[in-house]
Amino acid sequence: MVVIGLSAQAAEANPALEAWLKGVGIATTRIAADAPAARDAVRILDLSEKPHARHRDILVAFREGTPSYQQAARGFPAEVAFGYDDMTFGLALVAELVRPEFRPACGEPESAAFLALAARIAASDATVLVLGETGTGKEGVARFIHESSSRREGPFVPVNCAALPETMLEAMLFGHQKGAFTGAAGASDGLFRAAEGGTLLLDEIAELPLALQAKLLRALQEREVLPVGATKAVPINVRVVAAANRDLATEVAEGRFRADLYWRLNVMPLLLKPLAERRLDVRAITAALLLRHLGPTEAFPWPTQAALDRLLTHGWPGNVRELDNVLQRAMLLRLGDRIDANDLTIEAGTLAAAASVRSAPRPVRLADAARSSEAEAIEEALAATGGHRLQAAARLGISERTLRYRLAEMRAAA
Repeated sequence: MVVIGLSAQAAEANPALEAWLKGVGIATTRIAADAPAARDAVRILDLSEKPHARHRDILVAFREGTPSYQQAARGFPAEVAFGYDDMTFGLALVAELVRPEFRPACGEPESAAFLALAARIAASDATVLVLGETGTGKEGVARFIHESSSRREGPFVPVNCAALPETMLEAMLFGHQKGAFTGAAGASDGLFRAAEGGTLLLDEIAELPLALQAKLLRALQEREVLPVGATKAVPINVRVVAAANRDLATEVAEGRFRADLYWRLNVMPLLLKPLAERRLDVRAITAALLLRHLGPTEAFPWPTQAALDRLLTHGWPGNVRELDNVLQRAMLLRLGDRIDANDLTIEAGTLAAAASVRSAPRPVRLADAARSSEAEAIEEALAATGGHRLQAAARLGISERTLRYRLAEMRAAA
């Protein structure tokens, strides 16, 4: 576990800082600013201790006035300054600056407990099943498990099962021999063997066809894969993390997912709540996303309290992806130095902005028009059937698998 050094002076100047970091699962230890420290150590110092600071340190000033964040540059450390009015976001920002890169952003004590559980699970080699709505951060949790495990030096290979062509799924997962099928000019190891010694994330695992589910079950049980066209299985040393945005128990009950595979995957289930149920995470994720999209010489667009209040009260049906879109638009379109509530195009504002873009004249290619018409037909079919994919596919005259593939393409295009 990474432990952050916190100078006694910084802790005394801002008494809430140490408690905040502890609440979000970031351990600290009191240090003296002038004491020797490891080269890769991250420390939080008071701004008055700047002569002792190094490039990786964070200098914090608790003062009234306009809040600010100055990025680390040219060997100088990052500086954060804020007062009571901006303290909650300021503390979240400091936490994000010292958070290990592989650890998901976190502002809720409950979310910190969730990550602590995931870290304990990572210490074993058990298969993990991560469940949650689209956009809740399932891949981030899978990466956290990988980085917290003994396999961290091995590869992390994420695979979106819904985005792989059905005819190529088996060969792409398990590999194939030269000449195993038309177009197989050479042999391929496949994604399981690409993850050898590391972790394989099978995202949207509910989209796998039943026949392939049986072969996946065998690979998990026997720890070996049989490449297409081969007669001898190949041993594998891979940890599998599966993820799904649908209730797999329901999929089993309706005959779309194998019960034996479900129980094999459900060894260590982790359920990610929707962002609307993790209100305090919104502030932390906002800080993380603003830092991610900030240019190297760009001034940090510190959100006002009114903007934060609006972000914390929105329902976020699109979860983190929707929040990311809202913040990117605000960074581009804000009227002042800070992001204010009026800069956030949420709900009706988002729809109005999209409508104005659609109404603008622009050249249309036939391929784009065809894709747009297909997307509209799919959306209408899903709306007419209450989101039931099997019924929507029947209305469209295609298989459910084809519908899932088209939906994956639409998500990727978006």
